[in-house]
Amino acid sequence: MLHPHPPTRFAPAADQARALKEALQANGVMPEGYVEQWKDTFDHWVPENGARIVARAWSDPAYRALLLRDGTEACRELGYGGPEGGFIVALENTPVLQNVIVCTLCSCTAWPVLGLPPDWYKSFEYRSRVVREARQVLRELGLALPDSVKIQVWDTTAETRYMVLPMRPSGTEGWSEEKLASIVTKDCLIGVAQPDPASARA
Repeated sequence: MLHPHPPTRFAPAADQARALKEALQANGVMPEGYVEQWKDTFDHWVPENGARIVARAWSDPAYRALLLRDGTEACRELGYGGPEGGFIVALENTPVLQNVIVCTLCSCTAWPVLGLPPDWYKSFEYRSRVVREARQVLRELGLALPDSVKIQVWDTTAETRYMVLPMRPSGTEGWSEEKLASIVTKDCLIGVAQPDPASARA
C-alpha cells in the first residue's frame, strides 16, 4: 500500500542525544559536566548499598530500629542520601508477611539504595499485575509463598520511596556484615525474592 507521505527517518539515538546536549549547552541550559555528574551518580546507585543497610540492620538492633522508624535518616547515616534519597521507608518482612514494592505509574524506587530498576520492574505487565495478583506474579518470578503468608504491595511514588527489609535467614548467626550483605540482592530489596544463604560469598 502506498503512503501519501514517505516515512520519517530519524538519526540514531546516540546522535540525537549528542545534538540535544550540544544545543542545551550552547543555550546555557545545561552546565558543563552536568551529564558526567549524573553518570557518576548512577554509577554509585547500586543495590550493594541497600544490601549493606540490610546487613547492618540484621546485626545492630539499634540501627534496625532507626531504619524502621526513619528510613531516610538510617540510609543517610551510611552515606546514601542526596537526590532521590529523601522519604525512604523500610518495610519489614516477617514469617507471616511479605512486602513487595511497585511503581504503578512509572519506575520510581529508592534509587540510592536499590540502584536503577530492572527492566521487568518497569514493564506494564509487572506494574499492572502485581497489585491484582501478587502471589501469582511472585511465583512466576521464582518466589512461591505459602497461603499463610500475607503479601502486601506498596506503590512507590515520587514522595515516598520504599525498600524491603527481608528476614534474616536462619544459619547466618555469627556472619560478618560483609558476608550477610552478599546474600541480599536487588530482588530481595524489591520483595520478589528472599536471601539465600547458599549464595554467600566467602
